[in-house]
Amino acid sequence: MNILITGLITGSMLALLAISFSLIFGVARIVNIAHTAFYMVAAYCIFSLTVKFGLNPVAGMLVAVVVVTILGLLAYKFLIDPIREHEAAVLIATIALAMIFQEAVLLIYTGDYRTVSALIEGYFIVTGVKVFYQQVLTFGVVLVILGMLWILLMKTKLGLAIRSTAEDREVANLMGMNESRLAMITMGISVALAGFTGAVIAPLTVLSPFMWMEPLIMMMAVVVLGGLGSIKGSFVAAYILGFTEALVVFMIPKGAFLKGSVALTIMILVLLLRPEGLFGVYFEEER
Repeated sequence: MNILITGLITGSMLALLAISFSLIFGVARIVNIAHTAFYMVAAYCIFSLTVKFGLNPVAGMLVAVVVVTILGLLAYKFLIDPIREHEAAVLIATIALAMIFQEAVLLIYTGDYRTVSALIEGYFIVTGVKVFYQQVLTFGVVLVILGMLWILLMKTKLGLAIRSTAEDREVANLMGMNESRLAMITMGISVALAGFTGAVIAPLTVLSPFMWMEPLIMMMAVVVLGGLGSIKGSFVAAYILGFTEALVVFMIPKGAFLKGSVALTIMILVLLLRPEGLFGVYFEEER
């Protein structure tokens, strides 16, 4: 039961982060290293709004997502968009942005660990294992968000435009789609999803200025394992690595120290057999 609960929650968190990362990569070919830093900022916003200012937790989460989305749009407009045709420059700029967020959090909150109160207190017992209501709520909210994202991508004109642009930017431009505007909208959606991840995970984790680093490594592993730009691949790979981590933690002595390395080893083994990832495709460069 512990493996099931931990695997579902970890996999859901990685799925949200990886799918939102894949969105902006697919549409604009932006490798946003600061993606999980936005997740961290959202978690600290919730801490400030609920613990320091006494705001209602649900309202605090919504405000945090809005704040992070605005930060993401500003970062895209003034930092990423002017250089987004130069992939190496974007990579370096987003690394710098993540470090700026980290140092700002260190300056404001120091390096002390912080916690956010659960929205729902209490637990029930299944097969002798405590299952907290907050864990069930978190998993349910993540499923709702993923469902809404699927509806957006598959059932709306905006979703069709996003999928078309991700498939072929040049053809999308020729069909009258404003690729630059669409990239900015996708960036907003991507960062908002990262903010939602921080909002739903904050009550289940300990906040620190370095909390963005481990999810970044695992998110990149999920994206590569599933196939670059593949939303379906990110979803499947997230749960593969999420349950792998849970199995290692609960079945191997001192497995908590090995979970990341084992998950990354699985990614490497898969890529040795299938370099494009589970659901990726080979890209041929025109010369």
